[in-house]
Amino acid sequence: MSQTTTATAPLVTGTFAGLSTRLDDERRAGRTVGVVLTMGALHEGHASLIGRAAAACDVVAVSVFVNPTQFADPSDLTNYPRTLDADVALAAAAGAHVVFAPPVNEVYPEWPTPPATTVTVRALVDRWEGVARPGHFDGVATVVTKLLSAAGRCRTYFGEKDFQQLAVVRRVARDLSLPVEVVGCPTVREHDGLAMSSRNVRLSPVERTAAVSLSRALGTGADALAAGAGTAGVEAAMAAVVAEEPLVDLDYAVLVDAAELEPADAAAPGPLRLLIAARVGQVRLIDNLDPRASR
Repeated sequence: MSQTTTATAPLVTGTFAGLSTRLDDERRAGRTVGVVLTMGALHEGHASLIGRAAAACDVVAVSVFVNPTQFADPSDLTNYPRTLDADVALAAAAGAHVVFAPPVNEVYPEWPTPPATTVTVRALVDRWEGVARPGHFDGVATVVTKLLSAAGRCRTYFGEKDFQQLAVVRRVARDLSLPVEVVGCPTVREHDGLAMSSRNVRLSPVERTAAVSLSRALGTGADALAAGAGTAGVEAAMAAVVAEEPLVDLDYAVLVDAAELEPADAAAPGPLRLLIAARVGQVRLIDNLDPRASR
């Protein structure tokens, strides 16, 4: 979807009651609801999710909420871009009918005291981003539960770029019997292969060039797997690409089972995923790839 598309201004509400009332009314009228949950700073990757929802659902709601409970680093929360006016415009152009943009105290009434009740996913979060960002996925699981509970029966659309997050959301929806269908959507990339991310705007020009090494590493890993390399060979091939960029500090580059995100045997017949994370300057970036998909 193009940001220049002519669109009707969406309803913007900052309360759970306003969101629930509108979406309940839509369902009573026989219309289907799609939901896209975001932390704002929207870009074309978000627009693709909203467009996907608009193509499949009668009404689309987009949340814009910078969730403080999923930030392990306070400076990361402080520096996260906040661009609500631009976000509303992009959401409308992509097909959104409702934008839910609550203040922190609407979501967490006692903030800055953390909520007494949180959602914890014991599986899926004890490695990779769960290790690098302690408490992050508790914050994700808790806010997703609150937002989807308020939205009600719907389809909700998440990008595959945050692949571990997508797995966590699917587990939360399944284990808590939320009345939602979780739809994963392909990663949207820049012309040079860099995965679109709200964090990319914080990269300097030279860092932006170096950051492309993450997607190059994933491609190299996929090629190594196709050539018959074992797990260690695939992971070493990815790490070697990143090692050529002095501005990139690799955290992990791994081959995992796509369902449980556990370390995988390269010869395993089931779905696999390549995951990578690195710090480029002061910015932490993640990416992933299905190594057996056609490239």
